[in-house]
Amino acid sequence: MGLLQDLQWRYATKKMNGKVVAQEKVDYIIEATRLAPTSSGLQPFKVIQITDPELKAKIQPIAFGQSQIVDASHLLVFAANEEYTEEYLNKVFAYSERERDLPEGYSNDYKNMLWSTYAKQTPEQHFHHAAKQAYIGFGLAIAAAAEQRVDATPMEGFNSQELDELLGLSKLGLKSVTILTLGYRDESSDWLVNMKKVRLPMDEFLINYN
Repeated sequence: MGLLQDLQWRYATKKMNGKVVAQEKVDYIIEATRLAPTSSGLQPFKVIQITDPELKAKIQPIAFGQSQIVDASHLLVFAANEEYTEEYLNKVFAYSERERDLPEGYSNDYKNMLWSTYAKQTPEQHFHHAAKQAYIGFGLAIAAAAEQRVDATPMEGFNSQELDELLGLSKLGLKSVTILTLGYRDESSDWLVNMKKVRLPMDEFLINYN
């Protein structure tokens, strides 16, 4: 199956059946997320994997009672850096240099240029930028789940401040951005499962400059 067929198969699952997803499939989805491109390779977000039923039950009211939170096998919470720091940039570029067998300080000119830009911005601007990077990984996670024939529900419908407090994310310098529930569709109870996938027609979606 190709990517387009996988995307035709998937939909935002509204009711899951509680079946456990094999961890190797979840690992594949997370690895696809880890390999996602990010601006300057900074990867300014983390993925929090949750399977504990008690924790999922605590998250459900934070996510406005959505049943997928507790019926899903796994929750993936995407959390972006609250802000960029010079220390974080130093860490990322030093790691990249070691992994690529480059001399220490090889990336200093680019890193310093980058920091000179971020240093003039507010933490709110930093988080906005980091959140956009998280969404790139989020999109790839959704595609990877479809490839593995794992149902997924992308969620923005939750109280991020309450979730951050529950998971202790502020202590890690993170803020939650999205949740992805992973599981398997309950075909007997999901009102959306047999509905046609609808997207704008290509002639309305694509603006072509030829």
